[in-house]
Formats: sequence, structure tokens, C-alpha cells
Amino acid sequence: MKESGYFPNFSGWGVKYCALTYSYKEKDVIINYIKNQQEHHKVEVFGDEINRLLKENGIDEDEKWFWQDE
Repeated sequence: MKESGYFPNFSGWGVKYCALTYSYKEKDVIINYIKNQQEHHKVEVFGDEINRLLKENGIDEDEKWFWQDE
């Protein structure tokens, strides 16, 4: 993230984060999503977004991996 030059103000991940893979052709969509993430999460909170993405992609959520207290 820091070395790409796309996100010069990136200082590090938050306490909770999710890393997903996408095809190269989605690069611009992902860059714009990250740049607007703060505004996006005013509408859809992190946990709701992750749950939605998992369901949309047919992935069963396993509680032992998600939403554990730090």
C-alpha cells in the first residue's frame, strides 16, 4: 500500500481489517473504494459489509475467525 504511491497518506491497517483478492481489471474500482472508504463506512459499517461480501460470494462465516474481541 505505502510503496504503490496510490495512497500516500496510508499509515497502517486498523485494529480490524479484511484483505480480499480481485482481478487486475478491477484495480481502479478498488483504488476508488479505498480512497472513499471513510465516507462509505458512514453508510455501511465494516461488520455489515464483510457479512454482505461473504454471503454474496457463497462463503459461510466461521465465528472462530471473525469478530473476536482483541
